[in-house]
Amino acid sequence: MNSQSPVVYNFHLPRFPARLVAGVTIVILLLILIWTACYTVQAESEGVVLRFGKFLKTVEPGLHFKLPLGIDKVAVLPTRRQLKLEFGFVTPGYTNPDQPTKDAEEERSMVTGDLNAALVEWVVQYRIDDPKQYLFDVRNPGQTLRDLSEAAMREVIGDRTVDEVITIGRQDIEVSALARMQELAKRYMLGVRVDQVQLKNVNPPAEVQASFNEVNKAQQDRENAINIANGDYNEAVPRAKGQADQAIRAAEGYRFKRVNEAQGDVASFNAMLEQYIKAPEITRTRLYLETMGDVLSATGEKIIIDDSMRNLLPILPLTGKPVEKK
Repeated sequence: MNSQSPVVYNFHLPRFPARLVAGVTIVILLLILIWTACYTVQAESEGVVLRFGKFLKTVEPGLHFKLPLGIDKVAVLPTRRQLKLEFGFVTPGYTNPDQPTKDAEEERSMVTGDLNAALVEWVVQYRIDDPKQYLFDVRNPGQTLRDLSEAAMREVIGDRTVDEVITIGRQDIEVSALARMQELAKRYMLGVRVDQVQLKNVNPPAEVQASFNEVNKAQQDRENAINIANGDYNEAVPRAKGQADQAIRAAEGYRFKRVNEAQGDVASFNAMLEQYIKAPEITRTRLYLETMGDVLSATGEKIIIDDSMRNLLPILPLTGKPVEKK
């Protein structure tokens, strides 16, 4: 039986000089130190430096340096940018990590003060105004802000009727919800400032949407009728006031005229009375003649004949007027 001896291969690894190995190691360590010692804070943000997990300081945007190898860590927060949380709906492409919600339908379903259902969608805009408080005083501040915002909105909606929620009370709801969220954020020391609450879509459930549309249409018709009536009122009342003022001015003018005429007649009568006292016969004769002159001048032309005249021929009218036949 033939046996074969095993073949042994000898490999010799290249040997590097110790100085070269040490130099490469030092270079790698220096790169690691440099890489972990510098960091950049983006614009509209602020860096919070932690040393062994404890707050150290805050830094402005730009290039900065810290202790390497995990001694110092930096949390970058967008403190100079307004953030947004959406409730009851989600806009595709959102960037806020606190935006995801488990069930938008459940989040927007609310009960009003008169025990009616409403679907409410709203937006909360806020800023991080205290980075240290935001990072250390509350665990998961973003989710806490979502929870207190939803609680505040449900509280405000629960104090109002469904008509106020859907139609006339939207602005009041926004103001009340904003004040309540600001109060809760300050009480819980979230380190955020709520700037605005804006209602988006506020609708009744789909099952009663048709009935609410009819109610809204009736209310709009009522408002339209009121506006038309107010327009007619604003048109008729000034016109009536103008006519009344015109009648009053005409009456006052007539009064002044009659008073002045009466005063003139009195003055004339007094003057005539003085003349009559001085010379009664002459004054009486003058008044008689003036009166007869006024009366006869208004009667037209007259022909006076003596009663003793007989066989008088008819005289043709000289004025061109037709002769009456009796």
